[in-house]
Amino acid sequence: MSWRIKVPATTANLGAGFDSIGIALDMYLFIKVSSSDKWSFVSHSAHLKDVPKGKDNYIYQIALKIAKQYGYEELPACHVELFSDIPLARGLGSSATAIACGIELANLLLDLHLSNHTKVTLATEIEGHPDNVAPAILGGCVIGYYDGEVDYVKVPLNNLVFVTIVPDFELKTKDARKVLPEQFSHRDAVQASSIANVTTAALFQGNWPLLGKMMEKEMFHQPFRKALIPHYDKVKEILKDDVYGVYLSGAGPTMIALAEEAVVTKNMQKWRNQLSECEWLTLHPTNQGLEVVDGY
Repeated sequence: MSWRIKVPATTANLGAGFDSIGIALDMYLFIKVSSSDKWSFVSHSAHLKDVPKGKDNYIYQIALKIAKQYGYEELPACHVELFSDIPLARGLGSSATAIACGIELANLLLDLHLSNHTKVTLATEIEGHPDNVAPAILGGCVIGYYDGEVDYVKVPLNNLVFVTIVPDFELKTKDARKVLPEQFSHRDAVQASSIANVTTAALFQGNWPLLGKMMEKEMFHQPFRKALIPHYDKVKEILKDDVYGVYLSGAGPTMIALAEEAVVTKNMQKWRNQLSECEWLTLHPTNQGLEVVDGY
């Protein structure tokens, strides 16, 4: 018995799609799973060097949670090797990929035959909203809603580059949520919702200039969270003349700009020189979500 489970990173919100819109990106967590006499987790990635090595590992905890939901009290022991390009607590879906891996691990070990919709539902119940977990499982751009039941629409994306600016510090989502207002006035709620509606329409049309314009007008979270991101204004200034728009990926602190491939090729080194303390990555959307390979 052996498998390899591969899950893409995700970026969420895209501005006004708060807790609702997410996109799978071509950066991955994958795990190799094989039978063993006890549970063990071994990391081959600098990003995961401090993860727990036994049953306190988050992936195992998710797998066990799913097992218990389906009437099982334990899981067959496995040796799990972890490989990841996804930095933790940077707004690139590291927890969502772990959740997806845990669900799939239980699915394989217990032969549950879970559908993708069921996997998304289980992951959303754990995460609280579908923005990161849905594209991690399904791939593409996923627009979702959750109120105890999850509904979503998947939109394939192509011909777009995600210029990803990753700082060397973490920002926990729970801390980033603390700065958000508890209430909006009716007027502001209508305005913010309208921006979100046009954001969604722009995604469906592939109208990237309009999408970028809506990112600049976003009202739900970026105006409040930018104070937690020291490089926020500098990134916007560096990129303003070259890209469609810039947004906080998830809760941050990673920022992402949407751009054309040719523009990125021409300007990437210049951008890096202007903000060398951050890691600059060129990522692309992937329409393939979670994958399993038997007998790796």
